[in-house]
Amino acid sequence: MSTLEWYLWVAAALLGLACVRLLLARDPLVRLIAINVAGSGSLLVLVALAARTDPPDPVLHALVLTGIVITVAFTGVGLVLLRRAEEAAEAPGEDGAAGNGEGP
Repeated sequence: MSTLEWYLWVAAALLGLACVRLLLARDPLVRLIAINVAGSGSLLVLVALAARTDPPDPVLHALVLTGIVITVAFTGVGLVLLRRAEEAAEAPGEDGAAGNGEGP
């Protein structure tokens, strides 16, 4: 098994496990982490494919760096949205009772 095949198998495993966890998890934070792991798997595919040629393909490396920046931004926005959603669920309703996140 070559190094390229090894990285592609690891990336496929990361992507597959993350997708399964994303579908089975109910907690929003766990789902956000699963999306991040799936993104890491796809970035690993790009890194493995960039290393095929000699010299390595700089375009794929640039795409990976862009993907890392987008992942960090996505994670930050996702965490803020999760925090705000939890604060809204815990805030008291109009009648003074604690909110439970359910509709009327």
